[in-house]
Amino acid sequence: MIDIGVNLSNPRFAKDIEETLNRAQQAGVKKLVLTGTSVAESQAVLELCQHYSTAFPEMLYATAGIHPHDASTLDTESICTLRELAAQPEVVAIGEMGLDFNRNFSTPAEQEKAFEAQLELAVELQLPVFLHERDAADRQLQILKSYRDHLTDAVTHCFTGSKQALFGYLDLNMHIGITGWICDEKRGEELQRLVGNIPLERLMVETDAPYLLPKNILEPPKGKRNEPGFLPWVIEGIAKFRNESSEQIATVTSVNATRFFKLDQKAK
Repeated sequence: MIDIGVNLSNPRFAKDIEETLNRAQQAGVKKLVLTGTSVAESQAVLELCQHYSTAFPEMLYATAGIHPHDASTLDTESICTLRELAAQPEVVAIGEMGLDFNRNFSTPAEQEKAFEAQLELAVELQLPVFLHERDAADRQLQILKSYRDHLTDAVTHCFTGSKQALFGYLDLNMHIGITGWICDEKRGEELQRLVGNIPLERLMVETDAPYLLPKNILEPPKGKRNEPGFLPWVIEGIAKFRNESSEQIATVTSVNATRFFKLDQKAK
C-alpha cells in the first residue's frame, strides 16, 4: 500500500517518527508521500525524507507547495525556494495547492494568485500537482481547465465534495485521493454514495495523518491521532462501497500512485 498524503512534520509525530514508520511497514504500507503545506513545511518534510533515508530506504517522498491557507505568504522568493526543493529527488509533486473558500485564512484573490503561480511551476518542471479544494470547486475547475493540457498529472487529495465536483475532476482526467472521511457514517455519507463512480485506475488512498482517524478502527488510539499504519482501515472503508475487494483496491491504488508520482523511477 502507498499512503499519498501524510503530514509527518506535524508536531504530534515529533516524539515517535521512527516507531510510526515501523508500524506503517508492519501494516503493509510501504511508501509514504509527505505533504508540504508551506515553504517551511515543504523544507521540513524533505528533511524528514533525507534524515530517514538510511533507516527506511525508498519509503519516504515529499511534495513541495503552499496550501491556500498560507497563500498570503507567497512572494517571488517562495516560488524560487519551491523550485529548488523540487529539484531534490525525494520531491515528487508540487502542492499542496488549491483553493479553500470555506475558511478564507488567505483572501480568494491571494489564493488564486498562489494557485496559478504553483500550477505554472508544475508545468515548468513537469511535475504532477497535489491539490486541495474546499467549497471552491467551480472556481478551481475553471482555473485547472486552463492548465490541464500542460500538466503531467493531477490529484485532488482528500476529496469530500459533490457529485458535480467529482465528475468535473474526472472529466479533466484527474486522480482522486480518498481518506478516512469515507469511514464516517455521518460526514462521509455523500462520499460513500459517490466513491463507486471513481474509476479504479484513477483512485488513490491516503490517511492525511494525523487528521481524519478512520472511525471503523476497532480499537482507536487513546489520543485519536491518525497515522499511516491505519491506511488499511481507509481501504476497508472504500471497499465497503465499491465492487472490488480491499486487496484489489490496495494493489491497484499502489500501482496508480507509483505511476502518478513516478516512484519506480526514484528507486536507487
